[in-house]
Amino acid sequence: MNAPLTHSLEARYYTDPGIYEAEKAGLFARTWQFAGHVSQVENPGDYFAFEIADESLFCIRGRDGEIRTFYNVCQHRAHQLVQGQGTTRVVVCPYHAWTYELTGQLRAGPNLNAVPGLDKSKICLTSVRTEIFLGFIFVNLDPDAAPMEDWFPGARAELESFVPHWADLKPVEWVEIHENCNWKVSVENYSECYHCALNHPTFATGVVKPETYDIQPQGHCLRHTTECQNLDAMTYEIDTSVPHAEEYSSWFLWPMVSFQVYPGNVLNTYHWRPVDAENVIVWRGWYTIGGEDSEVIRRLAVQDRVTTVEEDIHLVESVQRGLKSRGYVPGPLVVDPSCGVNSEHAIRVLQSWMREAVDG
Repeated sequence: MNAPLTHSLEARYYTDPGIYEAEKAGLFARTWQFAGHVSQVENPGDYFAFEIADESLFCIRGRDGEIRTFYNVCQHRAHQLVQGQGTTRVVVCPYHAWTYELTGQLRAGPNLNAVPGLDKSKICLTSVRTEIFLGFIFVNLDPDAAPMEDWFPGARAELESFVPHWADLKPVEWVEIHENCNWKVSVENYSECYHCALNHPTFATGVVKPETYDIQPQGHCLRHTTECQNLDAMTYEIDTSVPHAEEYSSWFLWPMVSFQVYPGNVLNTYHWRPVDAENVIVWRGWYTIGGEDSEVIRRLAVQDRVTTVEEDIHLVESVQRGLKSRGYVPGPLVVDPSCGVNSEHAIRVLQSWMREAVDG
């Protein structure tokens, strides 16, 4: 007997503002989210502010070298503490000058000694779970969240083997892409190559062999593997003596981050930042040793933006428009038991996570 068909998610999962609000309150606040790179906080006192699930947060490096993340709110009367990025000896609230150590501990405040029974040692900024993953800073608003290794088993070790120089990398190029679609539409597009041969000629003929492309779950990671095209035809030189130098691979970490390694051990990243139910900003990061300028990386970033990225923008925005059509009835996913490039088995997994995040 044939297995029952798996149909795609209903349109409301991508268009209903109520579902997006539920995701912010639940999924975004209970999963590991990309915050930034350790190079943004190289020295004690360096900090940067950012938002996750409508919460303002900031990362700061302590004098002990540890990178900590705090909610960006003073414990006195709730004024936000920092904006943007910078460096400081202590964190001073702009409202009433309550002052905190880089560890988040309250240090001083005007006239606090006049308050009977006030114990400064019991007042501290509210911390956020933080992990450093190959030089990238991840945070989780859930204090009881399982560690990243449990969520994405083996991904860290695999990436270390593909990018042995990861500790020396710094961002050299950031590309900001605004897409008029729900974040899940964009993530789904990234998570299958069923559309690649028809829509991505540069990627499908210049980097990978589409017929070898496959995506398999690894915990809450979707692991992309493929054979590459003739590397002699690549537009940059590859040191084949380095392990995995002749390979392409990708690790998508649910729900909104992906690490890609191009031939030559070239690391690049995606991270998605939802704006609302029908808009998302996708950041493409490119990295070099020491953050040194590289004509090769700049050229790759430009080529990627004008080919694969531009092609995908048109695809995902058309999908979002189609999801609002009265005529859309979710069709069956093409799930091939043997998997492969022309199968949407990864979308089946991905949509099960999406449904679980909203419906429980």
